[in-house]
Amino acid sequence: MPQTTFTTADGTVEISGDVTPAFSEVLSPDALALVAALTTRYRKQVQALLEKRKDMQGRYDAGERPRFLEETKTIRASDWTVAELPDDLKDRRVEITGPVSRKLVINALNSGANVFMADFEDATAPSWQNLIQGQINLRDAVRRTIELTDPTSGKAYKLRENVATLFVRPRGWHLPEEHVRLDGAPIPGALLDFGLFFFHNARELVDRNSGPYFYLPKLESHLEARLWNEVFVTAQQSVGLPIGTIKATVLIETLPAAFEMDEILWELRDHSAGLNCGRWDYIFSFIKTFRADPGFVLPDRAQVGMDQPFMRAYTSLVIKTCHRRGVHAMGGMAAQIPIKEDPKANEEALAKVRTDKLREVKAGHDGTWVAHPGLVPLAVEVFDSHMPTLNQIHKKREDVNVTAEDLIRLPEGNRTEAGLRQNISVGIQYLAAWIGGNGCVPLYHLMEDAATAEISRTQVWQWLRYQAELADGRLVTADLVQQILQEEMEKIRQHAGGARFGEDNLDQAGELFRRLATAAAYEEFLTLPAYDLLTKKTGPQA
Repeated sequence: MPQTTFTTADGTVEISGDVTPAFSEVLSPDALALVAALTTRYRKQVQALLEKRKDMQGRYDAGERPRFLEETKTIRASDWTVAELPDDLKDRRVEITGPVSRKLVINALNSGANVFMADFEDATAPSWQNLIQGQINLRDAVRRTIELTDPTSGKAYKLRENVATLFVRPRGWHLPEEHVRLDGAPIPGALLDFGLFFFHNARELVDRNSGPYFYLPKLESHLEARLWNEVFVTAQQSVGLPIGTIKATVLIETLPAAFEMDEILWELRDHSAGLNCGRWDYIFSFIKTFRADPGFVLPDRAQVGMDQPFMRAYTSLVIKTCHRRGVHAMGGMAAQIPIKEDPKANEEALAKVRTDKLREVKAGHDGTWVAHPGLVPLAVEVFDSHMPTLNQIHKKREDVNVTAEDLIRLPEGNRTEAGLRQNISVGIQYLAAWIGGNGCVPLYHLMEDAATAEISRTQVWQWLRYQAELADGRLVTADLVQQILQEEMEKIRQHAGGARFGEDNLDQAGELFRRLATAAAYEEFLTLPAYDLLTKKTGPQA
């Protein structure tokens, strides 16, 4: 594929993806100059922080436990608050998340939620088409010009007068962007996603009485938050916006970050819009952190719910920490989605969502997440009934006293063949969709994204590594995993999985899942090897 080359003050930017006339509007010389400047200034820090992650994991593998940092105890003990929030971020009671495809952006903004988080990370497979078309979609959404006519149904989609406030989640620090290189090396995907959106939309958003708002994923330490803060300062200075114009909510979705919540808010205090309980990635991180300890083998994914003590401790600490610092503590995602074809199953699913949201609002969360527009009214109803104010920051939760031991308490439950089968089936189907360009997939009446897929493949790896015992007494062995994998692949094909995902994608997904689940060395993120397969595909996310 021919390369498009741009010369900037910070080096030569080479783009190997297609640059159509529409894409060139987003990939303008000035926008790429900002991306190049951020990359030049911060790429070495990104790499150093990723190396620090590896060093910390090595210490956990050797038996060390995550801890509250002695060197930052004065930050935790001191009284301080983050900067005042803008008016359009004071009421965030219901937030909807989803990928950056055009129709879904319109539907999410129109959903009745307070906030739409447009996701370049877990819900979007980062194909070149998805990423740059997603930037176009968000640019048009910010300017209220986004429209779409479905070529199949003829249905027209456009924005209503009142729409959700927009947040954008760039990719995590660990994901590179192979299609854009600066002086021959891939740039961090996070800086491309952030830089392009910020350059094209920050001032426009301010002029519309809003601002450039972000969600920050996968952070493992306050030093990673400090880096984002430096990126924010540089970006704001580059376009002449006041420091603090950017606001960002950090997802507490890794176990190490749960021990540094105060410090993360401190580093981002001029730019902070609180913390969010990224529950599914948090479970994944819990398994990953203790992967070398046979005493931390978890039960079935379905049994690791919010009623488990370690999950209650984590979410309670998020609420207490945020409210002490004067900012929002956002709840997490209920994975259920409406089931139109089965009224009884739909009623049961909605009851689970209601119970989950009721738990959150009563605990003191200032808002919650849903994955489907059909769940927005239910979540709004629950929060309206129990949160008459804009938020619950005034509820300080001084009754909460969470220890390090509370945060790492092993969840109770057992392991079953059904749980093993679900992990394998979900993992393969999600990977097949992701390789084909779709990062958000409804499976078995749940919305699966990269976070839930990570739990699935990591559990299989963990159970196999320690030959965990199932409820029926059998041990999880390589032969058993291979047998079930073959059986689940056949079931997927029998239910038209090949037609849904593509036979080639399904075969590649099955082989990749087998390799990840049975490897001696644990792969940090499934999206890293899957990205190599994705870059060979061109299909956009629907």
